[in-house]
Amino acid sequence: MKVNIGISEEQRKSIAQGLAVLLADTYTLYLKTHNYHWNVTGPMFQTLHTLFEAQYTELAVAVDDIAERIRALGEFAPGSYKEYAKLTSIKEAEGIPSAEEMIKDLVKGHEAIAKTGRSIVPTADEASDEVTLDLLTQRMTVHEKTAWMLRSLVA
Repeated sequence: MKVNIGISEEQRKSIAQGLAVLLADTYTLYLKTHNYHWNVTGPMFQTLHTLFEAQYTELAVAVDDIAERIRALGEFAPGSYKEYAKLTSIKEAEGIPSAEEMIKDLVKGHEAIAKTGRSIVPTADEASDEVTLDLLTQRMTVHEKTAWMLRSLVA
């Protein structure tokens, strides 16, 4: 059936394209965070292992929320590594960095996602898409707070 939610098809497609990038960024950061959870070593092991687990768990829920919003807008959500690699602004880690480098890398990832979310706001705002705006506000809040907390570990 045709989607009739008060947002034009063109606007829905544009918003969904932005959300596809947000989804790719979020999934890529999820994978990176999970990798760091498994492979962190050093004196902060227990703290970081636990922290990274909480973060990747939150990101897994976010992936679902973002993909479901894309579907509610009437578009298909990307769902493969190949598609994510084309869309994401987050670089994959090479090798196993030190614990401090992991933290710094995750800060960059969370900041990148906050920027991606912010870039979608004007399009969603113009379409009066309050649902997407709410999702974006929630995501930016989480990523900005997480980046701050991670930065605090490496002062």
